[in-house]
Amino acid sequence: MAPQATSVRTPRSAADANKLRPADRAVHDWYRFVLSFPPHLVREYLDRFDIGARATVLDPFCGTGTTLVECKKLGIRSVGVEASPMAHFASSVKVDWRLRRDELLVYAEEIAATTRVLLRKQGIEDLASLPLFGKNRSSHSSLAKLPPDQEALLLKNSISPMPLHKTLALLGEIDRRGSDRLQSYGRLALATALVRDIGNLKFGPEVGVGNIKKDATVIDAWFERMIAMADDLQSLADRAKVEAWAVRSDARTANAVLKLGAVDAVITSPPYPNEKDYTRTTRLESVILGMIRSKAELRKLKQDMIRSNTRGVYKADTDDREVKGNANVRCIADAIERRRVDLGKTSGFERMYSRVTKLYFGGMTRHLASLRPALKPGAKLAFVVGDQASYLRVMIRTGQLLAEIASSLGYKIIGVDLFRTRFSTATGDQLREEVVLLEWPGKTRAR
Repeated sequence: MAPQATSVRTPRSAADANKLRPADRAVHDWYRFVLSFPPHLVREYLDRFDIGARATVLDPFCGTGTTLVECKKLGIRSVGVEASPMAHFASSVKVDWRLRRDELLVYAEEIAATTRVLLRKQGIEDLASLPLFGKNRSSHSSLAKLPPDQEALLLKNSISPMPLHKTLALLGEIDRRGSDRLQSYGRLALATALVRDIGNLKFGPEVGVGNIKKDATVIDAWFERMIAMADDLQSLADRAKVEAWAVRSDARTANAVLKLGAVDAVITSPPYPNEKDYTRTTRLESVILGMIRSKAELRKLKQDMIRSNTRGVYKADTDDREVKGNANVRCIADAIERRRVDLGKTSGFERMYSRVTKLYFGGMTRHLASLRPALKPGAKLAFVVGDQASYLRVMIRTGQLLAEIASSLGYKIIGVDLFRTRFSTATGDQLREEVVLLEWPGKTRAR
């Protein structure tokens, strides 16, 4: 039986519900996915689950560290698991508050100064208002470029030649000076500046290329991020020793990296079953920072993630076997395949819609099973998920199916809260984004 939905809030709009509040910007805003769930949602469920300072909170899809950062601010120990190298790096830096404000600022000032000198020797000023072939006289042939294998991974025109040249010069100075921790802060500030100020990206349902900027003030954009980081470190210095860390691993095998019986609560948001390629969201910064250097490395990254879109599906995948006996998942997958045949859709990606649906719920089955050894008896779990209709407008009630799978694995269903509604471009309907609430009773039923 499907769980009955209940609601603890009635948001005024989807944007209001998911908006980062001004009071929450410290640390959270160092680097953040556009569609990350908000810190205030984490606080609501920490309070609802009665989580105190002696507890340990897990986010097995920690992304850019929203749960981890909010727990650290509140003095609660936390751990995250994340497969993406860029997101894992961001989470790791965002929970490391052991630097002093003045130490970070001295480093930032040195890097900014040496990079300006380097560029001026090349006839380049870090001023976006200057014409590309005015005072910035370097020709395209003389500008620094990425290695061909890395450049091929970028969205075309996602960054212009002059901003890329300046970015690579700045990155070189960051990596040549200071401690590993200082360099990590510098790299994260550069990642954020790339997305928000330097590159040509725009974000909607999927990442794309917007207005082309021939030039950008790379150093100033980066330096502003470093100042914000330094100010946040000073304001939160009293919480620097609160334990928080992120492990880079596949969430489907979380038991391999988590301690037995250590987790009191889980607050997380896994990928949704749709055509959003999550590796594209961080592609620009991942490639420029050298976290993905080739198609082979990109493929390996995708293989370590839940199969949530057809661009991450491979012939050797077997997660669909985990839901072979689930009638509801099979029914949805069959409906998608029938719709495809009826509409005469024959592309390679469209042919995989049915399979990726089964792979997704099979992967989530593996994930929920792997969590059980790490959970204390009575542990509470909150999974933020959303209904989807990306596959030929066949509705996928993600929350209901996830709750059903969890129940089959021995979890107790507490309820399903409405978080917000979102407009579906595929159907024109308002789709539910929900929080599936579970409890681990401390015993495992036979599967």
